[in-house]
Amino acid sequence: MKALVLTKPGETEVREIEPPRPAEGEVLLRVGMVGFCGGDLNGFRGLFELQEYPVVLGHEVGATIEQLGNGVPEQFQTGMRVTISPYKNCGKCLSCRRGKPNACVDNRTMGVRRPGAMTRYITVPWKDVFASDSLSLKELALVEPLTVGFHAAARGRVGKADRVAVIGCGIVGMGAVAASVHSGAEVIAVDIDDSKMAIARKTGAAHTINTSKTNLHEALLEITHGDGPDVIIEAVGNPLTYRAAVDEVAYTGRVVYIGYAKKPVEFQTGEFVKKEIEILGSRNSLGDFPNVIRYLEGGTFPVDDVVSRIVSLDEGGAALAAWSQNPGPITKIMMDLEK
Repeated sequence: MKALVLTKPGETEVREIEPPRPAEGEVLLRVGMVGFCGGDLNGFRGLFELQEYPVVLGHEVGATIEQLGNGVPEQFQTGMRVTISPYKNCGKCLSCRRGKPNACVDNRTMGVRRPGAMTRYITVPWKDVFASDSLSLKELALVEPLTVGFHAAARGRVGKADRVAVIGCGIVGMGAVAASVHSGAEVIAVDIDDSKMAIARKTGAAHTINTSKTNLHEALLEITHGDGPDVIIEAVGNPLTYRAAVDEVAYTGRVVYIGYAKKPVEFQTGEFVKKEIEILGSRNSLGDFPNVIRYLEGGTFPVDDVVSRIVSLDEGGAALAAWSQNPGPITKIMMDLEK
């Protein structure tokens, strides 16, 4: 069967690989839809420190159960539509012992440090499988990236009393927008692309700021009546937006970083102390899959607006290269394994 392999920075190829068989406690999945992640983009660019080469890409999955291995609970049946948690933790490090396997010291995400899902069949442990009777394969492939944003909002303890600014409205940032709106917060979406601002509005953002046209500092002060946002979630991974999050957050506010900054970041550290702010990292997701599935089943998320392009496996490498050259207008590219 064919698979899309990231061979080294800037290069992909379609390879033939052997179909897998489910071991004890595993399910065999027929992959239908797979999303391209921002991590895939940075891995292609050689900017993702965790990326290993060569590797089959893909960890945002909408699939159908094809076969059950021995020891799989009866709740799983062939033909069920599912998504998966793509993370593998060691179970031994301090994070794992503290019940936070999402921050495992030796986390091995599919498509990053072990083979991914941009191929026809994969096997996964049944404990990593989450089903939905009503979501399409395209919707199921959005679950994992949205969980990352939901986890970031949880890290920031977003609630009804908060004004929350989300900087960066790719799919992960859009997940943070959705989670914050879902929590009852007043949400300010920040990006440099008007089409993403429109999607953020459909997701429930009360305000949008296009920083290519509007001064971020002045706009945030106007919206928050001079206070600044209670929570800022950074979902870009740029030194400028890393700095902006600290500069713009309210006194005693909370900053949550999702994005990996590609270069060292210089801060005026006096702002940390003077404002008495909390600075929080947010990695992967932790127990958010059922919540996001229920959220998507509610039908309020603008799925068709978010998915910018759908390609076949053979078109995947070219699509990734084109995204690298012009990332601005793209929110989500998906691969349809049926094409």
